[in-house]
Amino acid sequence: MPLDPVAYQPYADPDDFIREVTDLIWVDRSISFIRENYEPDSIVHGGYGTIDNRAEVIHGTLMRISATPDRTGQAEDVIWEARGDDAFLSSHLVLSGHLQAPEVSRTIANCLYRRGRMVEEWVVRDTLAGALERGDDLDALARAQAFRGYAGSWLEPAPIDPIVCGDSGPRPDDFRSEVQSVLEMIQTVWNERDLQRVESFFNRDLVLQTVGNRTIIRPEGYRRALLRFLEAFPAGEFEVRDIQTNYDVRYAGLRVAVTWKFVGAYNGQPNYGPTTNKPVDVLGMSQFTFHKGALAKEVRLWDDIALRAQIAGMRGDEPTGPTNIY
Repeated sequence: MPLDPVAYQPYADPDDFIREVTDLIWVDRSISFIRENYEPDSIVHGGYGTIDNRAEVIHGTLMRISATPDRTGQAEDVIWEARGDDAFLSSHLVLSGHLQAPEVSRTIANCLYRRGRMVEEWVVRDTLAGALERGDDLDALARAQAFRGYAGSWLEPAPIDPIVCGDSGPRPDDFRSEVQSVLEMIQTVWNERDLQRVESFFNRDLVLQTVGNRTIIRPEGYRRALLRFLEAFPAGEFEVRDIQTNYDVRYAGLRVAVTWKFVGAYNGQPNYGPTTNKPVDVLGMSQFTFHKGALAKEVRLWDDIALRAQIAGMRGDEPTGPTNIY
């Protein structure tokens, strides 16, 4: 079913819509446009929890722009997929940095737009990249934030069959074989820990871009990066919450976006300070790129400073300041 232009007008298509609206707010500083762009009761899930109103998005955007006035961002990828005939779900990978400096970080924002208005958003920022670049004390940075916690759809059970219907609603059955391959990889490699099988799904010359602005290469690098995350939560599990697919030569062909939740007790390696034996709830996103039937690239993000703040709160560490969830 073709997508009704009411979903993205006055722009050419959802890709154009996402790139131009984001630039208008974040680059041109038209913060007031959020009132036209978001529904008053729009919901945003981020690393620190859930926002349930547009006003807090406006306030959070203003504070974030003010805190980093010299940074700008642009679209690195937009993976959009229809949700019915008047809505779409986009997975927007944003590359941010100073115009003439090498330091960059990434954000992925998954946005559900219905008839041109934001209804629900899931967003993760690589806050670790900037912290490492500045030489911040990561634990002190985490203690300066308060983890609010999640509400709404994020607390509901994981979708039974995300190929058919995810958190954002029913999806078209596009590129089924590639979607099944990604889901099989997540279950086999991430959840069942059969790390040998990385090479069954990925090209030998794979690239993983992940938190801390790290670029990982080759299957063995991929295995080690996954182990590094899992060793702190050795029994943790990844849930698939949503999926989008899109083919566009502008972004190197076929890509599959996955919104995932990681839940696991912090009882392994104390990479985030003293262990708590309590479960974390991590909002994460991955964008996968296919080449000749195999996975060639993944961008995998979560908010690592927010994860540290969540763990600090479980330990009873008192936050030292307010948190801008957005």
